[in-house]
Amino acid sequence: MFTPPANWSKLSAQDKREARFASWMSIEGKPMATPQAKETYLKHTQRVKDIIGLKKPDRVPLLPFMGAFFAQYAGITPHDVMYDYAKYTTAWHKYNHDFQPDYLVFSGAFNPGKVFDLLDYKVYRWPGHGIAETQPFQTVEGDYMRADEYDDYIADPEAYYMRTYMPRAFGALSGWAMLPSVFATMELPMLPAYMIPAGLPPVLQSFQAFVDAGKAALEYAVASGQADGQLMAEMGLPALPGGFTKAPFDIIGDTMRGTRGMMLDLYRQPTKVVAAVDRTVPIAVQLGVDTATGQDNPFVFMPLHKGADGFMSNADFRRFYWPSLKATLLGLINEGLVPYLFVEGGYNSRLDTIVDADIPAGSTYWSFDKTDMLEVKKKLGGWACFAGNLPNSMLHAGTPEQVIDYVKNLIDTVGVDGGYALAAGAVVDEARPENLHAMFETCKAYGVYR
Repeated sequence: MFTPPANWSKLSAQDKREARFASWMSIEGKPMATPQAKETYLKHTQRVKDIIGLKKPDRVPLLPFMGAFFAQYAGITPHDVMYDYAKYTTAWHKYNHDFQPDYLVFSGAFNPGKVFDLLDYKVYRWPGHGIAETQPFQTVEGDYMRADEYDDYIADPEAYYMRTYMPRAFGALSGWAMLPSVFATMELPMLPAYMIPAGLPPVLQSFQAFVDAGKAALEYAVASGQADGQLMAEMGLPALPGGFTKAPFDIIGDTMRGTRGMMLDLYRQPTKVVAAVDRTVPIAVQLGVDTATGQDNPFVFMPLHKGADGFMSNADFRRFYWPSLKATLLGLINEGLVPYLFVEGGYNSRLDTIVDADIPAGSTYWSFDKTDMLEVKKKLGGWACFAGNLPNSMLHAGTPEQVIDYVKNLIDTVGVDGGYALAAGAVVDEARPENLHAMFETCKAYGVYR
């Protein structure tokens, strides 16, 4: 965990970032099995720090997000990964030892199925729970937040989320809908009335499910920490990213209102959408700060969903999506953190908007999926570090020769000046091993800056 110095509030954003990077890059307290592991850790953390600062490191870093591929490669299923931590550890170690990546870029496939079972999670289907054991998890969109509930959310987002949204999204937490406001505890005579619902069977059952899920989550955290800790000690691989948050529009639009509901709201009640996403900004910032600080890692992962080309017009993007995202980025940057934006879909029509003078140069990381990388280079070059966009379809259905040519072209055209990392366009769930080897080996050999 990162411990801010006593004068934290007086430091500039740049000084805060230097403090966070220094803590993350330090090997003090990090057990390393060999001098080579120590050297690798220091080299790889410096490499990614250099590209954030728009510099040329020793070579182009490799930063693909690994999904279910490592399970496929080891001959196990995504269901095995989510329910059998020993199998997960063996598979995760096999992938990392065989492919020798630069970083432990966390696996979207490794999630604790037992936790979701205990909570009766409604918003997703996962292997063996609504979908085949061989498939990665999928979102089930719905209006878990009703169209007429914006005022309730805006008035008190946390209370709304706990007492209205969560009882709908988690079947085992339905009893929480009976909980009163915590402000009922402000006076001694009022306290018993507040506590009465906690003794009702539905509420007791919900809290018990919550406690049981917490214990299961702790088991998962221990297994994950041991698996990554061993790899760090043996190979010197740093973990990336550390924290997590989302764009305020996506927080509401992804799993609360759903795509259909949110897009209708843009026309039926636009002022409430703006008020709700603005109200969500401090929540999104604090979530990123808390999770990154807890992991002692300066990077905050942010998957971008509903701002992609085709979801809304540029005018709507500038009105509904970008202002609150920008405010979240600035809030994270002010706390010394680096937003790690995972730009899903295409952002070809958004590039002119996101290159914003209010966002300091060298303070963000953008990993693109289907965006024209020459345009990215033209518009983000010298302002922000960027990555992408090796097509996942090529990794799955192409040839090693095609992958090699594509990687070399990316390095020659958009990676030549530094401030660039090589990544697949999306999370890697399915790929031919020889294609992934071609991606990694070409980057390591051809991506050296001379």
